[in-house]
Amino acid sequence: MSVLADTRPLDHLADFPAIPEGWRYLDSAATAQKPRAVIDAIARGYGETYATVHRGVYQRSAEMTVAFEAARQRIARFIGAGAAEEIVFTRGATESINLVAHSWGNTHLKAGDRVLLSMLEHHSNIVPWQLLRDRTGIGIDVAPLTGDGRIDLDAVAAMLTPAHKLVALAHVSNVLGSVLDAKRAAELAHVVGAKLLLDGCQAVPRLPVNVAEIGADFYAFSGHKLYGPTGIGVLWARGEILESMPPWHGGGAMIDKVTFEKTTYAPPPARFEAGTPHVVGVIGLHAAVDYVDAIGLNAIHAHEAALVKAAREALGAINSVRLFGPEDSAGIVSFGIEGVHPHDIGTILDESHVAIRAGHHCAQPLMAHLGVDATARASFGVYSSEADVEALAKGIERVTRIFG
Repeated sequence: MSVLADTRPLDHLADFPAIPEGWRYLDSAATAQKPRAVIDAIARGYGETYATVHRGVYQRSAEMTVAFEAARQRIARFIGAGAAEEIVFTRGATESINLVAHSWGNTHLKAGDRVLLSMLEHHSNIVPWQLLRDRTGIGIDVAPLTGDGRIDLDAVAAMLTPAHKLVALAHVSNVLGSVLDAKRAAELAHVVGAKLLLDGCQAVPRLPVNVAEIGADFYAFSGHKLYGPTGIGVLWARGEILESMPPWHGGGAMIDKVTFEKTTYAPPPARFEAGTPHVVGVIGLHAAVDYVDAIGLNAIHAHEAALVKAAREALGAINSVRLFGPEDSAGIVSFGIEGVHPHDIGTILDESHVAIRAGHHCAQPLMAHLGVDATARASFGVYSSEADVEALAKGIERVTRIFG
């Protein structure tokens, strides 16, 4: 029996009009395709119900404001937040992390304080802390990985000191698919009085996430990896932490009162949402959350786990293929072929209508750790199937034949 037999009912390919028959889309970790429900919600938002929010006294503006804030409440429930006011809308996870670094970091960190990252972090969870280091004089430490590519939490426990004020880690690696024991990471951080920030970009589309149960202090993710629109993201933080943070962008909507002598600011989350927001992006993200929840994240995780197992078995049977990351990676399989650059792998696979990612995946320190310049990466979604894995394996066999 196929290892994917129990996952076939989760093949939602028909919901995704941008995936034509015969095209194998295996780049969901970069950005997920959009289901019809999200596309329709965006079309309605612009074509039928569009108006600005929080400013108009006319009926449509009031209705759009209600829809906008309903999305905030829905997303709070989706990740187990304590209150809708703990949800800040941003342009994406990158902006969410930068917001924390600029607002919380500038306010609460000083020279001599330390931030702990890991070897597998995305650049968006490295560069903001380096910029903060350059501004304030904080120190940065880097946790190593286990042999199979997980963040080594035993090493984290040994490295943490009272000087560490923040631990910032990927919940799921965008290259290796390795899943962090986030609850233990929170416990380790809190023992020394540090806060925990999680980059949840690859986790929220693949795993049930409950920030309260984890015990995190900050959680960031992007809408476009969660089957939603581009240009919209979320920062969740504990209410008392948001209250302690000053605004980092100035403008409309984030104020209480403005005079030329002094400005006072609105409470969170408005304090951090200067300017006209991405109204329809928020509406689209609401539709994406509803879509994912209707399928069920436990079912999605099981489906992608089966696909990962099948892909690793198929690619592992090819002698020249090197697999990276743990056997139980979440929806992502990174690999290389001896003597073949990943860009060539991607180009040849594209000729066979198989779309994968090839490059350093915005994780150059991890590439250096692995001893490579780049990897090829296949990543799955709710529309992925056993046929995609078979097409990938067939394409890789073609690559090996071409390069001898």
